Amino acid sequence: MSDHVYNVLFLCNANSARSIMAEAILNRVGARRFKGYSAGARPRGSINPYAIQLLQSLSYDTSFARSKSWDEFSGPDAPEMNFVFTLCDSTANESCPVWAGHPMTALWAVPDPSRAAGTDAERHFAFSDVYRMLNNRIGLFINLPIGSLDQLALKQHLEEIGRDQPRPN
Repeated sequence: MSDHVYNVLFLCNANSARSIMAEAILNRVGARRFKGYSAGARPRGSINPYAIQLLQSLSYDTSFARSKSWDEFSGPDAPEMNFVFTLCDSTANESCPVWAGHPMTALWAVPDPSRAAGTDAERHFAFSDVYRMLNNRIGLFINLPIGSLDQLALKQHLEEIGRDQPRPN
């Protein structure tokens, strides 16, 4: 088995919920093979309290969590990314920075749980549902035989993972 660690960047608009949850999940389940990061096109500057509460209820250390711009990952001192996953349709249409190393990219759009309306329980459910989707996708991703797939096959697998659930409107 290779000692190579793959750097993965999760992108969203605000970097306050979905991308933060994805970063936490990957750093837990992909430890030793993957290092997760997250960023946003227009970072909110704070993490959604429902996202923090969910992660803490699942025993995640949330001290890493901060809302940051994707500009942090496009400069000369930024870690070189191997993969960049966009978690919302609207960010996919943004003019993204040029990523060093030309990482493999895919759209893994999931609904924005911070837009959920209703009771407190309904909002908690929206965050739990998005967590479930991200956890499933990341589980599929980390189990791909990355080193033995050619670029085209790998790209196809990444896109299929992004289609494993209905896309948001």
